[in-house]
Amino acid sequence: MEVDKSLISALIEAALSADYTGVRRLGVQIAKGLSEQNDIEGAKALQSLLRRRGVPLQASGYAEALPRDAGSRLPLIEEGQWPTTPVMMGGQAGHTVSQFIEDAQHIDLLTQKGVSARLGLLIYGPPGTGKTLLAGHIAASLKRPFYIARLDSLISSRLGETAKNIREIFDFVPARNAVLFLDEMDAVAKIRDDRHELGELKRVVNTVLQGLDSLTDDVVTIGATNHPHLLDPAIWRRFPYKVELGLPDQDVRTSLWQHFLYQDGDTHRDHALLLSRVSEGLNGADIENIALAARRRAILGNREPSLSQILMAVRGSRAGSPQLLDNRELDTADKKALTQMLDEIGDVSQAEIGEIVGVSRQMVHRYLKEAEHG
Repeated sequence: MEVDKSLISALIEAALSADYTGVRRLGVQIAKGLSEQNDIEGAKALQSLLRRRGVPLQASGYAEALPRDAGSRLPLIEEGQWPTTPVMMGGQAGHTVSQFIEDAQHIDLLTQKGVSARLGLLIYGPPGTGKTLLAGHIAASLKRPFYIARLDSLISSRLGETAKNIREIFDFVPARNAVLFLDEMDAVAKIRDDRHELGELKRVVNTVLQGLDSLTDDVVTIGATNHPHLLDPAIWRRFPYKVELGLPDQDVRTSLWQHFLYQDGDTHRDHALLLSRVSEGLNGADIENIALAARRRAILGNREPSLSQILMAVRGSRAGSPQLLDNRELDTADKKALTQMLDEIGDVSQAEIGEIVGVSRQMVHRYLKEAEHG
């Protein structure tokens, strides 16, 4: 597969300069290009190489000076990699994200015309719905470094230290033409009239507001929270773009199963659709974990993924708590439970149920009769 020659030249230049961050960023960009050209194996090999060779590059003398907590000396911010896992969304959320990316790509023109807006996007929704993944994709679309600040980890027991940590993050990012991702915003941006909170934490909220206000219009800031109702109203006003990520609908669930379990092949489209119907209520991370567990069992067992075992794993899963399947054969109780589940979703004939469960159509009929009579 052909790769952009300018990326290769930039990669070599970064390597000769012992620029660890640059090598990793360009390597991820090349891997993403390979993936887009359907060279999945090449992309995976490059990603593996980047992970394995990172430490020697750092040891060569280059290390980015990230801001650190004064007490623990742990970094306050980390540089994330651009994701290669696709983000699947649609409707109003997809439209808002596309608009946000378009505005960020043309910020110079908008500024020149006097209509630039603060590039702030707030993503909210339950865990596992892809907030960090979406933020990483936005950084990749803009071809900007991706810095992650997990705000729940910045809180210090030392008086004034939390506010100082937050100020250091907002001082660090502007000169780097990066995307700043503020994760777990509810940890430090709670409603200021909460009587249960100490004055120190209320001052922290003001520090966050001051930090956001200090950023120039070209800085891209993305906030995320699982608990939007806890955020101070002034925080909401600092983010003109807002996206709610809920649990995936059936079309998105079908795409998730198709990608993570069947690697976007068309031969198992009916299976992916069936799985999408029985996995209602699960989030994207749950589906990814179940699908990858099934592929691991299939690879190690040198066989195709077992649809019946995957269905049983989905049956035993709850949002945020996926049940990972194993190689155990289905016993009679499992077969009865699976038969009843497939019958309840409708549009699946008894012959099809028998093929999935591994029993005759007559046995399917018997199982359903037994269930009907308790």
